[in-house]
Amino acid sequence: MANAIRALAMDAVQAANSGHPGMPMGMAEIAVALWGRHLKHNPANPAWADRDRFMLSNGHGSMLLYALLHLTGYDLPMDELRRFRQLGSKTPGHPEVGHTPGVETTTGPLGQGIANGVGMAIAERLLAAHFNRPGFDLVDHHTYVFLGDGCMMEGVSHEACSLAGTLGLGKLIAFYDDNGISIDSEKGRITSWYTDDVPKRFAGYGWQVIPNVDGHDVDAVDRAIRKAKREKTRPTLICCKTTIAKGAPNKANTGGAHGAPLGEAEIAATRAAIGWPYPPFEIPQPVYDAWDARAKGKRAERRWTKQFSAYEAAHPELAADFRRRMAGVLPRDFAERVDALVQELEAKAETVATRKASQIALEAITPSLPELLGGSADLTGSNLTMVKASQVIGRENGGNYLFYGVREFGMCAVMNGAALHGGFIPYGGTFLVFSDYARNAIRMAALMKLRVIYVFTHDSIGLGEDGPTHQPIEHAASLRLIPNLDVWRPCDTVESALAWAAAIERRDGPTALLYSRQNVPFVARTPAAIAEVRRGGYVLAEAQGTARAVLIATGSEVGLALEAQKRLATEGIPVRVVSMPSTSLFDRQDAGYRAGVLMHGLPRVAVEAGVSDGWRKYVGLGGAVVGIDRFGESAPAGELFKHFGFTAEHVADTVKTVI
Repeated sequence: MANAIRALAMDAVQAANSGHPGMPMGMAEIAVALWGRHLKHNPANPAWADRDRFMLSNGHGSMLLYALLHLTGYDLPMDELRRFRQLGSKTPGHPEVGHTPGVETTTGPLGQGIANGVGMAIAERLLAAHFNRPGFDLVDHHTYVFLGDGCMMEGVSHEACSLAGTLGLGKLIAFYDDNGISIDSEKGRITSWYTDDVPKRFAGYGWQVIPNVDGHDVDAVDRAIRKAKREKTRPTLICCKTTIAKGAPNKANTGGAHGAPLGEAEIAATRAAIGWPYPPFEIPQPVYDAWDARAKGKRAERRWTKQFSAYEAAHPELAADFRRRMAGVLPRDFAERVDALVQELEAKAETVATRKASQIALEAITPSLPELLGGSADLTGSNLTMVKASQVIGRENGGNYLFYGVREFGMCAVMNGAALHGGFIPYGGTFLVFSDYARNAIRMAALMKLRVIYVFTHDSIGLGEDGPTHQPIEHAASLRLIPNLDVWRPCDTVESALAWAAAIERRDGPTALLYSRQNVPFVARTPAAIAEVRRGGYVLAEAQGTARAVLIATGSEVGLALEAQKRLATEGIPVRVVSMPSTSLFDRQDAGYRAGVLMHGLPRVAVEAGVSDGWRKYVGLGGAVVGIDRFGESAPAGELFKHFGFTAEHVADTVKTVI
């Protein structure tokens, strides 16, 4: 069984002339122990709710996972393995969720797979706490992760694994591929740059550590897994000593086997050494029979389905809610609740910071959405992400709110895992400037089309005295560059609430909500304008007369644009004001709508307290941008806005320069 993995990994990488054969060959026996003896899954239904989750955090070794999926009976035929790393195949260079049946998460950027695993284990525990009842363990599965030295070195693994130990995630089991080889240096030995005592490190996190397991002894790995499954209050790290490219006579235990084909001669020598006489991409039927998990998986899911039927009879409301949440469907009255909230906000017309407006929206939405899983990276009181209905998650309880600690990257990668698991819509908060720490996890959420929400407060120089280290300048523009990430920067309570609604309703990608620290004025709108907020950009205030220019603004600068409009009107210069809380959504509107809002042919001025380049696509070469293209200063917010030219007078003067 192990040699079948080795052969498929060698052959696929050689056929592609690209890839990483060493790790699959080195972890083959570990895979036999886990997938052959423990993993609860059904190849015929990769989406079965109570399956075990498996993460290949060291995703460069993707052929290990593709071989396992093929051998155990998933819809991944041999032709797809032959097309490894080719355009349009189901076997891309790194595992991609939604692309290959049985792949739980997209991995490749090292360390994030284990962090996703932490998120999945959290989701499993919280769903079990919410739905399980005496006699009905509806949610009862493990999360397994393979990871290597690269994952261990990446800082995100420290963040996530530390949190996992604190939370005591007993159903999280990780396998450390300790082969001592990496890319740098002549022979690939890592001892020149990585000498951590990994067992002590994880013991310090509060994990159970099973050290010095022979990763090429299936029975030894099996015993370690059994011990790990008996531990209920701590996650487990199984440290497996392995040889990279095990079986290759000349390239085993060398850096050269990590990320390059072995070569025809070495593959032939390996076949002889391991006793594998079959030609490339040929697996004998007895090996297929040994690996085939379809019948076992079908029985396991059938038992669970029978249990669910009994559960449904005993607890019909819970069962219906479980089905709804795992399907990612919102409650039927969600839209009505949002409409009622908007009407209430319109009536109150409050002048508050948009971070407070965000909290007001959450107060209204959270009680009716048990799938909302909130949190903050040690900034709850500043992000205002906690509400009355929030229940803090600890070691021994459920809940809906996580204190992530100062772990922005870890937080976002963990949220990705929870979203991938199903049953949750995670949101997490930090300052906008610290989105840089989390950027690759945000990118991965966009790549995976995950329903994840980032709450980024203190969105401009308006945060004031903390100075340029904390004042985001390029961050909004930078986030808008990430494909499939919707970015909102609302201007008041109504836009803030509708931004939350849009983020929650969105099922094909993540959303970043950018909120202010300082108060912003409420803006009265027509019902038509309220309906068009969701289009990302709309006419907020029409010109009094024939418009001579268009003012485009976002977030806290919308109020500034409205003041400038009034000032210009006194000088006989009518201008239209467009609020554009989400360029992402506005850009997806049809050309006719966009041209109608921006009034094709008129000069335009954009206003945002951030870098100006991104607004050039709206104002053109003949327009202007009132922005900030340098780092900030330490001073009260009001002084900073004046210092950097964010005044109604300056905006009005800028409009006059383009007319």
